[in-house]
Amino acid sequence: MNFSTNIKLLRKRKGRTQDDVAFALGMKRSTLSGYENEISQPTVQALIAFSRYFGIAVDTLLKVDLHSLSESQLSQLERGGDVYLKGSNIRILATTVNSANDDNIELVSEKAKAGYTTGFADPGYIRDLPVFHLPFLSKQKKYRTFQLNGDSMLPIPDGSYVTGEFVQDWNTIVSGHGYIILTMDDGIVFKIAENLLNTDHKLRLYSLNPMYEPFDTHVNEIKEVWKFVNYISSEIPDPVIPQDELIKTVTSLKKDVNLLKRRYLKDEIRNRLG
Repeated sequence: MNFSTNIKLLRKRKGRTQDDVAFALGMKRSTLSGYENEISQPTVQALIAFSRYFGIAVDTLLKVDLHSLSESQLSQLERGGDVYLKGSNIRILATTVNSANDDNIELVSEKAKAGYTTGFADPGYIRDLPVFHLPFLSKQKKYRTFQLNGDSMLPIPDGSYVTGEFVQDWNTIVSGHGYIILTMDDGIVFKIAENLLNTDHKLRLYSLNPMYEPFDTHVNEIKEVWKFVNYISSEIPDPVIPQDELIKTVTSLKKDVNLLKRRYLKDEIRNRLG
C-alpha cells in the first residue's frame, strides 16, 4: 500500500507541516505521524478526509506510487486530473450472476439503501440482495435497481423502482440525462445530471420537481454512477392536462376572481352608504 509515502509526498509538495495537516483534518499530529511512518493504518473516515484535503481519490492514494510519476503528471494530478476521480479508469463492481453466468439485476430496496452506502463494494453484501431479470435489457450491460423515495423526482412516484445501467467512465455522463448516483454524503440519489467534470470536477444535480434546488457534487464524493433506463411503479402518474383544457381552467378561474371582486366592491359600497 502506497498511502503512507503518498500523503507525506503530497504534504511536502503543499509546503505543509504535520501540524498544519493534522489541524486541517481534525486529528492529532501523532496520528498523522503514525500514518506517514506506517505505524498505524488509516480508518475509512481518515482515508476520506485525506482524499478531500488533497483532492485526490482514495483509490489513487492507496494504489498509485506517486513517487513514480513525473513532475508534469504530479502537477496534473494536483490540479484535478486524477483518472480515478474522473472515472476514466476501470472500476471493479461487486456483482452476482445466475446459473447461465448472466448478470443478475440486484434490487436495492428502501430498507437496504442505508447499508448499500457502505456495502456497495462488498461482494457478501451484494450477494444477499434480491435479484431478478428483465428479458428486454441487454445481456452485455450491467444493471441494478434502486427504490426511489420522496417527491423530488415527481412525476415519477415515491416508491418507484428505478433501474440503471452501470457507468464505468464518468466522462461519458450526458448532461440532461437521468442518473442514479451514490455519494459519500447523500447516499443514493436519482437526479438529472449536468456534467461539469472537465471544467469544475463536479456534477450539478437537478430534480424533476421544480420545488427542489439543484446542488453540486464534487467528483471525489462520488462512488458509483448508474444511467437511468426505466422505472416500475404501481401508481399511475397524475394526468397532464391538455393545453385546451388548461386554458379553459385558467379562464374559468379568472371569471371566478372577477366575480368575487365585483361582489366585494358592492359590499364595500353598501357599507359606506349605510
